[in-house]
Amino acid sequence: MTPGRPCGRSAPEPRPTADQASKDAMSNATTVSPAHSASTASTLITNIAALVTNDPSLGWGSPRSSTFESGGDSPLGLIQDAAVVIEGDRIAWTGDQSKAPATDNRVDAGGRAVIPGFVDSHSHLVFAGDRTQEFNARMSGRPYSAGGIRTTVAATRAASDEELEANLTRYLREALRQGTTTFETKSGYGLTVEDEARALRIAAAHTDEVTYLGAHIVSPDHAQDPASYVALVTGEMLDACAPYARWIDVFCEKGAFDGDQARAILTAGKARGLHPRIHANQLSYGPGVQLAVELDAASADHCTHLTDADVDALAGSRTVATLLPGAEFSTRAAWPDARRLLDAGVTVALSTDCNPGSSFTSSVPFCVALAVRDMGMTPDEAVWSATAGGAAALRRDDVGRLTPGAYADLTLLDAPSHVHLAYRPGVPLVSGVWRRGERVV
Repeated sequence: MTPGRPCGRSAPEPRPTADQASKDAMSNATTVSPAHSASTASTLITNIAALVTNDPSLGWGSPRSSTFESGGDSPLGLIQDAAVVIEGDRIAWTGDQSKAPATDNRVDAGGRAVIPGFVDSHSHLVFAGDRTQEFNARMSGRPYSAGGIRTTVAATRAASDEELEANLTRYLREALRQGTTTFETKSGYGLTVEDEARALRIAAAHTDEVTYLGAHIVSPDHAQDPASYVALVTGEMLDACAPYARWIDVFCEKGAFDGDQARAILTAGKARGLHPRIHANQLSYGPGVQLAVELDAASADHCTHLTDADVDALAGSRTVATLLPGAEFSTRAAWPDARRLLDAGVTVALSTDCNPGSSFTSSVPFCVALAVRDMGMTPDEAVWSATAGGAAALRRDDVGRLTPGAYADLTLLDAPSHVHLAYRPGVPLVSGVWRRGERVV
C-alpha cells in the first residue's frame, strides 16, 4: 500500500489574508520565537495527542502505538504524545515529543490530533453555474443520468476565463479550510478544443495534478456522430490540451463512452505522455475497471458495480480504486463496497468528486464519515484512504504522509484523535492547516 513515484511541485492554493492567518494562528496555537521566514526556519509542533504519520513502522507495534483506537492492524503509524519538526517545506523529524530536537519556532498543538493534509485525487472544479434544480428534482424521485452534464457544459462555455478562475479559487479556498492540501482537477465541461484547453490552462495555474477529460460525454455538437467526437478528442483536442495536463480520463459508461472508445482515447493520451485514469463502473457493470488494469491506469474511480473478476484484477494491479461517496449520497445510489475491496487487498482512495451535478461537496471529512458509516471502512482505513490512498491514486510519495522528506502538509484537528472525523460528522474540526511548511489556515 505504498504510493509510487513522486511528481513535481503543486502550486499553492489561494490562502487567507495575512491578517486572517495570524488571527487563526493565535486562536488555535501558540508560536514562540519566530526568528526566520517559513522558507528557512525550523518549526517544532509539539503537544500532539495523536499523530498520524501513515508509516506503520513509526507507530503500530511501537511503544507509542494506539491499540485502543485501532483495534487491530493499522496503516496509520499512529504516535501518541508526539511532535513534528518542519524545515522549509518538508518534514524533518517525527516522534515522541520528549525526544524532539531544538528548533527556531515552536507551536503548541494543545493536545490536539495532527494528520496529513487530505489528498483529493478526483474533482471537477473548472465550471460555471450550478444544478440546484436538477438536484431538487432528483431528491424528488428523478434518477441521475449522464445527460445532466450538458447543463454545465452550456454554462461553462458561456463563462469568461475570469469567471471560471474565480469559481475555481472559491472552491479551492473552501477545500483548504477543510484540510485539503493536494488536489487533482479535470476539464470536461467545455467539450470543444478551445474550451477544454482553457479549462486546463486555468487549472494548471493552481496544481500540477491536471486531468484532460474531453471524454466526459459526447459533445452536444457531435450527438449524431459520436465517432467524429472520439476523433476530435484523440486528435486536435488532445494536441491543444496535452501541454497543460498530466493525466487523461474518460467516462466509460452507458450514455458516455463504451469500452472500445475508452481504450482508443486513453491509448492516444498515453502516446502523448498523459497517464490514464478512468471513471469506471459507476452506474452499471461494465468494462471500465478491466480497461483500467489493462492500461495500468493510476486509478479506477467510482467502482460501485464490480464483479469478482473486477475485484481480483484490481487486487493484482497497481491501479487504485478511488471511491467517491459524495456521489452516492447526492444521487441516492448504491454505496461502493469498500470492505470487499479492502479485504481483497485492493488499494483504496477516498475523494470528493466535487462537481456541480452529482457530488457538490469539497469536504473530505464528510466523505470520511460516509465511508465509515455506509461503506464498511474503519476510521483508520478511511483516514488512510483520504491521505496516503489519494497520494497513491496520483502516484505520489511526497504527500499524504508525515515522515522525513515528505512535504510539510498537515492538518490540526480540534479533537484528540483522527477518529473524531467520523465520530463527529458535520462538525468543523479542522483548526489549522500547514501547506508546504507554511500555516495557511
